[in-house]
Amino acid sequence: MKAWTGRWLPSVRVRAVHPPPFHGGFMRFTAIAIGLFGLILSGCGGATLLNAVTTEKGLTVERGIAYGQQKRHRYDLYRPAEAEPQALVIFYYGGSWNSGHRGMYEFVGAALAREGFAVAIPDYRLHPKVQFPTFVEDAALAFSTIKRDAAGDLPIFVMGHSAGAHIGGLVTFDERYLRPHGIDPCGTVAGFIGLAGPYNFDITNKWKPVFPPQTRGRSQVIDFADGRHPPALLVHGLDDSTVHALDTRQMDEALRRAGNPVTIELLEGVGHIDIVAALSWPLRKAAPTLAVVTDFVRKNSKMAPRCGA
Repeated sequence: MKAWTGRWLPSVRVRAVHPPPFHGGFMRFTAIAIGLFGLILSGCGGATLLNAVTTEKGLTVERGIAYGQQKRHRYDLYRPAEAEPQALVIFYYGGSWNSGHRGMYEFVGAALAREGFAVAIPDYRLHPKVQFPTFVEDAALAFSTIKRDAAGDLPIFVMGHSAGAHIGGLVTFDERYLRPHGIDPCGTVAGFIGLAGPYNFDITNKWKPVFPPQTRGRSQVIDFADGRHPPALLVHGLDDSTVHALDTRQMDEALRRAGNPVTIELLEGVGHIDIVAALSWPLRKAAPTLAVVTDFVRKNSKMAPRCGA
């Protein structure tokens, strides 16, 4: 991991997430609900827990749309039913590059669609069946197909949580993934949104099987921060013990040093799971994730896709 220079920039925002007045009961409920969601992510609970309280009223949802030939080359598409969407968000979920499926994140699609956006959630192949960079190549293929078939004239945003932020970051910042599909990221990606992303991590023994030696040198998103890139929103909880917020601080600094527009939100009292679970309406007060994502998408939807300041 590269050393952080320790420079703090004036635009870095650190938010304290304050509970509402009924804070004792709310905090107990939040802790239980987030704990249950953590079980879902680890495969120990029912994947319908948060989705069970997610209604599709006012939305149109298409499931299992093919973007390629493999079994996991499928995506779900959420849209507001009564109005034209303002933008398209492609959300890549996390799961340590070895777990997860699009059906676990209905609450993400529904939450963003209710804000007026179309949302595509693709699956991608996982380790141990594949290694890096195959899952990133799958993500780029999904982007290409979704752009062709579902985006129309909508601005396209790439969003990811945890390993999904790593995958989405490489799709956005390393041109080798979209260029083979005839796509220029600077002219196509309206913005990148990373939630608790590992952008500059050590390939320890745990991760060596996922990132083989022959491709390991291309695995760190921060190495592609130089040059001109689309605007980025980097959000991280300061209580995250899975992916340290230092990754986001370093990525923010690297993008700014190269002259790229970045918004960084560091959330006090927010952990690794909280930051995405807060997109579900029962946990909305656990973190301001929906508000900061929505603000970023609306602001940048008004401008043509661009790179650099």
